[in-house]
Amino acid sequence: MPVSPITFYFDFTSPYSYLASTRIEALAAKHGRGIEWVPILLGPVFAATGAKALVDQPIKGDYALIDIPRSARFLGVPYLHPERFPVVTYQAARVVIGLQREHPDKAAPWVHACFGAYFAHNRNISDMPVLHELARELGLEPAQVDAWCGDAQIKAQLKANVDRALQSGVCGAPFFVVDDEPFWGVDRLPQLDAWLTARF
Repeated sequence: MPVSPITFYFDFTSPYSYLASTRIEALAAKHGRGIEWVPILLGPVFAATGAKALVDQPIKGDYALIDIPRSARFLGVPYLHPERFPVVTYQAARVVIGLQREHPDKAAPWVHACFGAYFAHNRNISDMPVLHELARELGLEPAQVDAWCGDAQIKAQLKANVDRALQSGVCGAPFFVVDDEPFWGVDRLPQLDAWLTARF
C-alpha cells in the first residue's frame, strides 16, 4: 500500500525553511516517504495569523539574528545572512511550480539552488538576472524562467498553494504535514522523525 509523502510548505525568504530543506530529504528517505515541495508566500499567512516577519518584531527579531546563524552552525549548514532580507520570492516560487509541471526531476534541485544562493552566497533571488544564472547552472534556459514567471496558470497555482496552506493550518514556514499530522519549524524535525517511527 503506497504511503503519503511529507508535504513541505516553505517560502524562499525563510531562513528556517532553508535549514529544513537541507534535512528533510534524508528524513523522508529514512521512513520511505517522498516529499511534496509546496512553495508558498508568507505574506498572506502573516496577514491571516496577525504575525510579522521576524525582522519586524521587536526583541524577537534581534534574537532571530543570533539564533539563525547559530542554528546553521549546529546543523553544519553554510549560512551568510543576506544583505537584503527579506526579499520577494514569488518569481522563484513560480519557477518551482513550472518545473514540477514540466521538469519534475529539476524541481528539488531548483529549491536547493535558490536557498543556497540566497542564504549561503548572498545572491538576491528577487532579481531576475540571478534567477537566470541559477537556471543556466541547472541546464535551464532563462527564457523558460521568464515564461513560467508570467504564466497565468502558474500564478493561480501559487495562490492555490497559499490557500491550501491556510486551510491546512499552516501558520509559518517551514511547515510539514504527514498523514494529517502537522509540524511547524525546523526544530520539529526530530519530533517528526520520532512520530514517523513510533506514532506517539
